[in-house]
Amino acid sequence: MASVFAAVALASGLLPIALAQTPLSDKRFDYNALPYQADTDTGERGTQYGYNICNSTTEGPESLCQTALINSLDDFCLWGPPEPDSLIGNTEGEAVAWCTKPGYGTRLIPEGALTGVQFIRTSDYVQVTGRIQQDLINIAADDSGGEMDPHGADQRGNPLGGLLFSNAYNGQFQQVIEWHNFMGGGAFCLKACDPAGPNARRYCEHIYDRIGCLYNAPAAYEDGAFLSCDGENQDFPGIYTDAAGAVQTYTQPAESLGEISTMPYDPRIPATSNCQTFESSALYTGGPANTRTSTSSSASSTGTGTSTRTRSSSASGSSSTGSADSSDTGAASPRAQIFGSVAAFFGVAAFAAVAL
Repeated sequence: MASVFAAVALASGLLPIALAQTPLSDKRFDYNALPYQADTDTGERGTQYGYNICNSTTEGPESLCQTALINSLDDFCLWGPPEPDSLIGNTEGEAVAWCTKPGYGTRLIPEGALTGVQFIRTSDYVQVTGRIQQDLINIAADDSGGEMDPHGADQRGNPLGGLLFSNAYNGQFQQVIEWHNFMGGGAFCLKACDPAGPNARRYCEHIYDRIGCLYNAPAAYEDGAFLSCDGENQDFPGIYTDAAGAVQTYTQPAESLGEISTMPYDPRIPATSNCQTFESSALYTGGPANTRTSTSSSASSTGTGTSTRTRSSSASGSSSTGSADSSDTGAASPRAQIFGSVAAFFGVAAFAAVAL
């Protein structure tokens, strides 16, 4: 598949990109025998920013651990920038793990940063979604954000060498091969697809980086709610049934065509069952006290993720305004947060053409 991506880039008249010698998603690791760095390539994006061997000596606010986990409602990590007031589009390659529990050698999500969380287990994936005061994990308050996944245009991953593990499938820490994590606009979603599942790549699709959580991981995104549920599988990202009952495939437009201001469908939010409700004070007690005043309360409460900044990533060689539709104010609105984009290395349209 990597050779197909390269061929599409060349056919589109774009500059060729050096692909990883071995794609990150093809590498397999034991959680207890990790290399110092999973990414051993060099190229346009340099070398891996952090490390994968993480323990008590690396834990804390300066940790550069790039090994994340997702296990349960009270035990998961998110990817966030290493430096304050950063834009996802500029730092996706250098993102580090921010976790809810100590003991993994990572940075800890500060107290009060998570304002609503829903953990869902389905037959094909586990997923955590919710609301967050994102500046407390170094994401600029007005950044509508973007996506991290184990691919990237050069197949080295975003972040470079970033690994994800879970004990949700067999009780042991198991490497998750296909996953995606969207951050921004006061919301987050991390989906980890069962490595043994037949449709892991499709449920954890990575080509829809511009349309955000609600289209890639449909859920309630409710502030103040902390729930752990069983759930039905969502539709594959980008697949929907139109008003006439026909199954359609959405193709994300190239970023050069400008802001995505309309969508042809609203995502179907899967049904949930066996939900258990918790108080945040009973779940997130291991993190450091919040000593900062968050400036992202507006984005967190409305879910619009409006951003007027221009993202220009030296790693990707592309830019995006990342602006959102300021008329959307409902946290669970399917239109909220769909307009934040992280530009793909050589154009998302090329990926969409071959993957669909």
